[in-house]
Formats: sequence, structure tokens, C-alpha cells
Amino acid sequence: MIPIRRAPASSLSASGFGSSWFALCVAFALHIVDEASTGFLAVYNPTVMALRARWTWFPMPTFQFREWLVMLLMACGLLLCLTPVAARGMRGLRPLAWAFAVIMFLNGLGHTLFSILGRTVASVTFSRPAPGFYSSPFLLAASLWLMFRLRRTARVDFQLPSGN
Repeated sequence: MIPIRRAPASSLSASGFGSSWFALCVAFALHIVDEASTGFLAVYNPTVMALRARWTWFPMPTFQFREWLVMLLMACGLLLCLTPVAARGMRGLRPLAWAFAVIMFLNGLGHTLFSILGRTVASVTFSRPAPGFYSSPFLLAASLWLMFRLRRTARVDFQLPSGN
């Protein structure tokens, strides 16, 4: 009897979460454009200042538009550059992927909740919807997809593609 040699499952399909990672990066980029074009900092900065007045330990900074935009674009660009690593399912990227997915999910929920309430804190109100609301469904969907792929690929070991 001739032994049958099976080819190992492709690391790109078996353990990868590249498509969902890429989708969340695109949703994040759309969200940056949405926030920048709808005056997000006019709501964010007063909210942070109100929370600092109430709790002096509150750790969030305030931003000028340019520094805020450059910081977000750099973060989004760096995350986008990690797409090939995510496509291979590299184990070391998984904690960052979970953090990225959870933060973006909470971000989308926050914009949705604040749109419903019409305020962030009692002293900071705005006309509805909240700045950044329109891209929130994309953040929610893409982050859920990434979480799903991360759970689905949790038991698959990362393998470098072989030259066989």
C-alpha cells in the first residue's frame, strides 16, 4: 500500500484572520473620515474636560485637530500594514487583534448610544446623530467579524508556508 501524503492546510485560510482584520482597518479609516468631517473634537474635548472636572484622575487627553488626525491616520496605517501578518494568523498578533476588535466595538457602541441620548455628559449636548455615528455600523460589523475569526482560529497553530 502506498502511503497518501496530505498537504498541510494553508496557513492563510486555516489560521488567518486577514480579511476581517483588513475590513476593520477600512472601517476604522471610514470612521476617522466620519469623525473629522462631522466635528468630533467639538464634542470629545468638552466631554474630557467635564469628566476631568468631576474626576481629577481621568486619564484621557484633549487634542488639537491636526495632532488628533495625524495620530489616528498613523495608527490606522500601521494596523493596515499588519494585514499580511494577520492573514497568516501569527499568534503574537492575536492579543493586539482582540484589543483592536474590542476597542472598535466599544467605539461603535459609544457613538450609537450618544446618538440616542443626544449627549455625552449632561453639559455636552449636540444635535443628533453624534459625530462619527454614520460609520459606527461598519465598526460594529467588522469588529464582530474579527472577533468571530479570532475565536474560530484560536486552536490553529501558525505555520510558515513551506516550499514543498
